[in-house]
Amino acid sequence: MMYTSYMHCKSDTLFRYAESALVRLFQEGYSGLLLGPRQTGKTTLIQSCLKGKTNILEYPLQNPGIRLDLEAKPERLIEQARAAPSQPLLFIDEAQKIPILFDALQVLLDGKEAQAILTGSSARKLRRGGANLLPGRLKRFYLDPLLWGELGWLSKIKSSIRELRVENVNPPQSYSLDQSLVFGSLPGIVRLPEKDRGDFLKSYAETYLEEEIRAEALVRKIGSFSRFLELAAVESGNNPNFTKLSNESGVSAHAIREFYQILEDTLIVERVDPFLKNARKRILSSSRYYFFDTGVRNVLARLPLEPRILSVQRGPLFEQAVILEISRRIRTLNLNYKVHYWRTSGGAEVDCVLDTGEKIIPIEIKSCSRVDKSDVKGLHIFLQDYASLATKGYVIFTGQRPEKITPNITAIPWNEL
Repeated sequence: MMYTSYMHCKSDTLFRYAESALVRLFQEGYSGLLLGPRQTGKTTLIQSCLKGKTNILEYPLQNPGIRLDLEAKPERLIEQARAAPSQPLLFIDEAQKIPILFDALQVLLDGKEAQAILTGSSARKLRRGGANLLPGRLKRFYLDPLLWGELGWLSKIKSSIRELRVENVNPPQSYSLDQSLVFGSLPGIVRLPEKDRGDFLKSYAETYLEEEIRAEALVRKIGSFSRFLELAAVESGNNPNFTKLSNESGVSAHAIREFYQILEDTLIVERVDPFLKNARKRILSSSRYYFFDTGVRNVLARLPLEPRILSVQRGPLFEQAVILEISRRIRTLNLNYKVHYWRTSGGAEVDCVLDTGEKIIPIEIKSCSRVDKSDVKGLHIFLQDYASLATKGYVIFTGQRPEKITPNITAIPWNEL
């Protein structure tokens, strides 16, 4: 397990599931790499975990002076670590900005001269920069926007889907599910007054375009990419039509694929592939892409950041929120599970197919307070077609209590997931 339950919240700080695992990492003398999109709280979390520790050397690479100094002479990292009075702990923030530092770090780790914790927001930059990701030397962690249990939303009733079970690590926050569908769950957003959330999200999107995309050497395509980003956000959770996106954004279908890869590499979208195992029917084989945060998706799609958005977008946003929560829990629990979707050419569909390696769990997502048999046709067909792999199906809905829809399909309130 990668989490510990806490009964209270120190001052105004929200506990994160990854905190106990990181504290244990430092205590045991190991090193780690914490990946996650911008503004998910990576720096704040590491600083919290390092409180009270001495002999820490910090390298915030967002600081131009520090970055330029280490770019000019990466071996300075080795020299400064060796000059420390005892084995130091190196905290390198936004490590993807100087990939060559990983080579210098290897010298120190292999010689047991230092311990290190690094953060990063772009796997693409690390790969393109030829970074030595130190296999076997760095334990990887991932930080998402706030999970439901980090917002204190989960019911005390144990989920029927034991494979995804977590507990609250904070008391309930004065921030609702509906608010999260509109504004997302980036830690900074949750703490802001509602009147300021829209401006913060718009600034986030502009910063992303300016710093991330220009850094990917796409300056000549920035206008086309900006248009693509809006279209991709609108299509979040659907099967994107590359030809249509190409026509509407003015770039080739090949460029559209490249753009999606950039979004995936910079941790802005999650790809969900179709479930194709032992298919008896013709199955759609294109991937779906979900933006990592509903608020970021809404602002990029130029949707109004107001409660009225839910009158037309509640269904898609609720589906995305549940898919994101499931994906985040898999990472939080350090599980080797895969999330898929399933849809036949005849229109039968299941929103989420969880592959645990041992069994398959089909999950339908409905933004409604009551579920009828007519709402679970896709689940029923799936359970018939994959009877040897899946014995039970579930519906995540907005009702108050679990409901048995059929002998093998149960509807679960969202906060009992």
